[in-house]
Amino acid sequence: MMPMKSGSPPVALVTGASRGLGAVLVEFLLEEGFVVIGNARDPKGSKDLADRLPSAVGRLRLVSGDIAEPDTRRQLVAQVDELGRIDLLVNNASELGRSPLPTLAEYPVGEIDRVFRVNVHAPLSLIQGLLPALRESHGRIVNISSDAARGGYPGWGVYGASKAALDLLSLTFAHELDGSGVSVISVDPGDMRTAMHQAAYPGQDISDRPLPEATLPFWAWLLHQDASKVNGVRFQAQSDRWEVSP
Repeated sequence: MMPMKSGSPPVALVTGASRGLGAVLVEFLLEEGFVVIGNARDPKGSKDLADRLPSAVGRLRLVSGDIAEPDTRRQLVAQVDELGRIDLLVNNASELGRSPLPTLAEYPVGEIDRVFRVNVHAPLSLIQGLLPALRESHGRIVNISSDAARGGYPGWGVYGASKAALDLLSLTFAHELDGSGVSVISVDPGDMRTAMHQAAYPGQDISDRPLPEATLPFWAWLLHQDASKVNGVRFQAQSDRWEVSP
């Protein structure tokens, strides 16, 4: 588990927190004793999440706003400053881009920027803003990736490229922060039955995909690992087992 600091509970920040994997992580971390700062793009998402978790009053702080906007990120950093610590940052918010998924030859170039602003720029900026607090608490950074970052799947080129860039940022941060007490990993959660996955396949039945709860064994395992042993690793959350450095 995360270390306690002066008796205070550990603090986690989860972006894209109102649905899918983000909402599952918020509930899981609350059950694990964290105070959670959650970000949702719109107020309705924040309200829906709060309504689902009435017992979390006082331990769940919600910030509504587009993570691609600097003001939203400033509000999240301010929440961390108010709490006085951050132990876990999960950059989960993701932008799929155009749906149905066009090929790269047909992709509207003017729409690519939005995908990279959410999937690459926002996580990098948030890490930069929170790094002093993460250093102080020896915190962990988890960047949510995708198998599209490596698959070269038709139609997934822009989204996959953004996640490949995030993977590289994760590994570079891990090397640059090695020895600082801050660990950085990327996690491919695998195929899941989520709204974003449905948007990638409009009109198709995706009921055979597992729900995001299928990743919970991984998160339970991760929280109990020595942070220095997992630094720089890219995990697949739905694997049968996970390994760390000896």
